[in-house]
Amino acid sequence: MDQNLYRKLMETIFADRMQATRKSFIREILKVTQQPEIISFAGGLPNPGLFPVEEISAASSKVLSEDGTNILQYSTTEGYLPLREFIAQRYLKKSGLKVDPADILITNGSQQSIDLIGKVFLNKGDRVIIEKPGYLGAIQSFSIFEAEFEAVPLLEDGIDTDLLDETLSKKSAKLFYTVPTFQNPSGITYSEQKRKDVARILNKHNVICVEDNAYGELRFAGEDLPTIRNFSDNTVLMGSFSKIIAPGLRMGWICARKEIMEKLLIAKQAADLHSNYLSQKIIHQYLLDNDIDSHIRKIKDAYGKRRDLMVNMMAEYFPEGVMYTKPDGGMFVWVTLPESVSSLDLFDLAIEENVAFVPGNPFYTDDTSGNSTLRLNFSNSDDEQIEEGIKRMGVCLEKLMGDTVMADSQKGF
Repeated sequence: MDQNLYRKLMETIFADRMQATRKSFIREILKVTQQPEIISFAGGLPNPGLFPVEEISAASSKVLSEDGTNILQYSTTEGYLPLREFIAQRYLKKSGLKVDPADILITNGSQQSIDLIGKVFLNKGDRVIIEKPGYLGAIQSFSIFEAEFEAVPLLEDGIDTDLLDETLSKKSAKLFYTVPTFQNPSGITYSEQKRKDVARILNKHNVICVEDNAYGELRFAGEDLPTIRNFSDNTVLMGSFSKIIAPGLRMGWICARKEIMEKLLIAKQAADLHSNYLSQKIIHQYLLDNDIDSHIRKIKDAYGKRRDLMVNMMAEYFPEGVMYTKPDGGMFVWVTLPESVSSLDLFDLAIEENVAFVPGNPFYTDDTSGNSTLRLNFSNSDDEQIEEGIKRMGVCLEKLMGDTVMADSQKGF
């Protein structure tokens, strides 16, 4: 085919929704960080040194040897019942939340959960309230369904609930997507009062809360808090085994009331019939044979030390005027630079020094916010990498901020 005709065909053949959906900025950055000399704080990656490889190997061997022919067959859309029962029991134990296993759907990780929720709820032009900054994976997934976003800023203890209420009084919305515990990207955790206020406001305006609790088990400081679902059953609650066992197993879940679950099951059937049955059985066997709480304690201890080291190194090497969060759990620190300093410019300098991070812009739904912010991941680096990487970033910041001050002075500022 003539190349001009082919290009013209490609301009018209794809669905409209694909024209408005951008590539994942983080996935593109991760391609750059594959080089071994790069110290990467970019990915939202658990530490592979904490994966229970031997235990998963033993569980895999056990389930295959005992019931291999059944495990390798098709299964039910809802997911393996004993695994769903385990999740329900853990909700009761950890949060005092009573959940029927029938109201739990096993998914291929939290990202599929977000996709299924988008399919079930969103028509073109429907409004989604999202945190500012917000999780990039949710922004990308809901964009596929041509949603319109209304971003509400985060405060130190969670979303600005006054502005949330005011926004919903002026504009209707179908969903509010939130990561209230160790938020991605900011690391912020909602206070208990703020969770209650969010539930009250969303109930008042008849908006579904999509509560993504992917990091909730990773608390290494402070006290556990109830979920928003504890205060409102108008909440679709998501969870994941990726952060507490291993992401390669691609196993998460959605917990929702029956009317919503009926629609989620239809969407799941159309998407892939069911999640990987072998992975479900392996995870369940692992949970039967091992103390998951002991394993999570190891993760929390390791991540807490890495968080402390990264924050201490930033205090030592970052110039005055650079601010950052100190999360009580999770995997991320959020950095705010002086307004005149661009994190994209910093990224270019840092890459030259073999250090990578995620500039803040992709975590916003507009093209003007986040220019002076960035996200750092501390979970997937060892002590030496954190010390050296933050030191290199400090040098880059000194140079960039010095150049910016000089440029402003030459302009007469």
